[in-house]
Amino acid sequence: MRSAFVALLAAGAAATVPAGAAAHSGGAAHGGGRGAHGDLGRARAATAAFRTAPPAGRGVLADAAGITCIDNPGVGGMGIHYVDAGLVGDDQVHVTRPEALVYEPQAGGGLRLGALEYVVFQAKWDAAHRRPPRLFGRKFELVAAGNRYGLDAFYELHVWAWKHNPRGLFDDWNPRVSCAVG
Repeated sequence: MRSAFVALLAAGAAATVPAGAAAHSGGAAHGGGRGAHGDLGRARAATAAFRTAPPAGRGVLADAAGITCIDNPGVGGMGIHYVDAGLVGDDQVHVTRPEALVYEPQAGGGLRLGALEYVVFQAKWDAAHRRPPRLFGRKFELVAAGNRYGLDAFYELHVWAWKHNPRGLFDDWNPRVSCAVG
């Protein structure tokens, strides 16, 4: 449920926007005209300062079982999602303001930014838009209610902006990411 999700993240999850990130690509919610390559560069520029530490004001997302580092043994991992509840709670997607920054845990306790995740609740989006969201020329995936996070249905798009993913730039799972840090 969205309200439970926002409450879960409310402890320290004020909207944080990197400097220069307020503008979104023209029509970004539906793909825009700048192309995936240009949008990827803009997303990376907006998140470069957070390569080894998330910005203040983002909360860690846990699934319904309390797991904070998300992986799928045998397929790959995502990592730890640091979420801006203010961005998740709106009905917009912006290439320079990902709702979640996804970090891979490192040996010794550090973090390394691997992916960006764009998220918007389906009901909120559909009430304000006629088509599903798109960024980087890609349509978002719909995650149905009853998901592992216990959330209402939401649209999401992973972008492996900072770590190569042999399964593809937009695949949810990266076989080079593991929550089991040795």
